[in-house]
This record gives sequence, C-alpha cells and structure tokens, in this order.
Amino acid sequence: MTLLKIEREGHVAIMTLNRPDSLNALGSDGDGAEFAEACDSINDDIGVRCVVLTGAGRAFSAGGDVKAMRARSGNFGGSGVELRNHYRTNIHRIARSLHGLDVPLIAAINGPAIGLGCDIACFADIRLASDRAKFGVTFLKLGLIPGDGGSWLLPRVIGQSRASELFFTGDVIDAPTAADWGLVSRVVPGDALMDETMALARRIAAMPPHALRLTKRLMRQGQSIGYDAALDLAASTQPLMHLTDDHMEGLDALLEKREADFKGR
Repeated sequence: MTLLKIEREGHVAIMTLNRPDSLNALGSDGDGAEFAEACDSINDDIGVRCVVLTGAGRAFSAGGDVKAMRARSGNFGGSGVELRNHYRTNIHRIARSLHGLDVPLIAAINGPAIGLGCDIACFADIRLASDRAKFGVTFLKLGLIPGDGGSWLLPRVIGQSRASELFFTGDVIDAPTAADWGLVSRVVPGDALMDETMALARRIAAMPPHALRLTKRLMRQGQSIGYDAALDLAASTQPLMHLTDDHMEGLDALLEKREADFKGR
C-alpha cells in the first residue's frame, strides 16, 4: 500500500502518512524510496514554500512495524548484514529525505508518535500537537537501540537530560508535557489541529521562497559550525538576496504599507 498521500494547497505541500489501519507503521519495502521521491520533487519545485506532515487516522505514526519485527519478515528479516542494509537503504532513507528538505517542514502531530514516528516528528522545523498526541522513544522496551538517528536528533530538540530520560525509561509522555519540554511549539484541540497548522503554513509560504530556503539552510548549518563561519556564510549569501526582485518587493511593500507579493525572482 502506498505510504504517502500528497496534496497541494497553493504554495503548501501536505504529506499524509496513509496507513491508518496499522497506525501508520513504517519500514515496508519502498517506504524510503517513496519519501526520497517526494522530498526530491519538493526540493526541485520552487513553487513549494512549506510542507506539512501529518498522519491519517488516530495516530501520527506508531513507528516501525512490530508485526514484521516479530515475524522477522520484510525489512526486519535476514542476516545481520542484510538487516543493516535494509536500515541504510530503506528506513534511514526516510530520515535522510526529511532531514534534507530545503523548505520549512511543519509536523501536525494528530496522535501517538512513537519510536521512528517520534524521530520523524523531530525532523520538522516546527511541531504542533493535538491534545490527543503522545510521544515516546520506546526502543529499549523492545530490546533495541534508537536505530533511526534519534539518539543524535532528540537531544538537540529537548536537551540531553530529558532525551536520556525518555530513551532510558521508554516512557511515553502526553502532549502538555511535550510542550513543556519544548518537543512541540503548542498543543491545540484535535479538531483544530490542521486548521491551525495550515494557517501557520500559509504565513510561512507567503515569504520569498529563495530567502526562505536559504534561511533554513543557514539555521541548519549553524548547528554545527562556529559563529565566525556562520557570519562568513551570511556575508556570502546575503548579497544574492539584495539582487532579487523579491527584495525590492519587500522594500516597496514596507514603504507603501501593504502586504508583499513575493514571486521567487
């Protein structure tokens, strides 16, 4: 069954994990390729300025397919070498694709986000949660390690101490706790989640697309370089923006006291 349902509303692309009967379980053959194709297409389309990622049904994603794990079938079967290859070429491809998105990514977390599902949520630049959402990285409870890059990602989102608590206990936290810990920006009623998410996405999508993508890139690079290197990158990037029509449009709109209409030129 196809994993992703992709829709477009103006400059916003909506990606829905579409396996509600299995709580949007991940790891089937082709999942990584499907994410890679979708994300590559978005990166190549300057008309897309923001992406919303959510789940169909009552879960965001319950993570890896535990039934396939128990049966040691599909991507969870084979020798140790084969399993390693399955992770690298399929499951890790999901993570790399989301991490490599050039445009801002908003996760609309409509329900449980567990294991790989929580990792996927953490790849978003902004996370909004339904009051029905729950979060957990329960790998140790299954006798596993965080196998999807979460050990690198989660401490950067909520800090080392709280990430350690979640990993080492396997506890599942509710949406208010996630907001208190900085895992999500805010919690909204479940029936208002997509409306609030799309309102935010439209505000982001109203920004000049080239400057928007480059701002995300500068923020991402700023996590791993020093301040002087960050200034050098900004000094090299900003002149390109000064030469765009969108820069002139922004100045005109400010001086004329109107909303800017950015064209990506």
